[in-house]
Amino acid sequence: MASPRQKRVTKKSKETSLPETVALDEHKQKSFETKLKTIKKNSKDGTSPGVVYLGNIPHGFFEPQMKQFFRQFGTVQRLRLSRSKKSGKGKGYAFIEFQCDDVAKIVAETMNNYLMFERLLKCKYIPQEEQHPALFKGSQRQFSKPKSHSIAIRRHNFKNPDKKLKSTAKRFLKGHQKRIAALAEIGVELKIKNV
Repeated sequence: MASPRQKRVTKKSKETSLPETVALDEHKQKSFETKLKTIKKNSKDGTSPGVVYLGNIPHGFFEPQMKQFFRQFGTVQRLRLSRSKKSGKGKGYAFIEFQCDDVAKIVAETMNNYLMFERLLKCKYIPQEEQHPALFKGSQRQFSKPKSHSIAIRRHNFKNPDKKLKSTAKRFLKGHQKRIAALAEIGVELKIKNV
């Protein structure tokens, strides 16, 4: 008899689930699994991590979804979705760091031009030499977009110093004079009082 903690499986409660790793092409599933097994074995030997650039990301494919999706290829160490500081929305590209650089190369090759939510994902492997030192800056913390009321308070309390006003007026007059000169060349006379 089964213990009370074990669930009994009936015909109605059977669920079909996908394997942990799935190839994009059904015919290449076995070769894909063998490649991943060898890579996972090699990753324990102390290979360097690999980074993948992911571009043209559709809306709705955020950090948690990316981690869950790319976990099928191998261990995702870090992930950074580039976001706007002003609105907090994604800019459409991300960087993913895998534990092994061979896994990153396979991901870049497999996921390039992958159709997701009517968008073609663009994937590219980034070698160690081309990576910026601050590539994953802030990837370990949750992004919080700025609160609109604090932005409004800061904007309202901002005082324009005289230097700022003078430089703005000077820049405006310079552009205004260029437009008047361009109109004069065409033959249009425009008389506007000083602003």
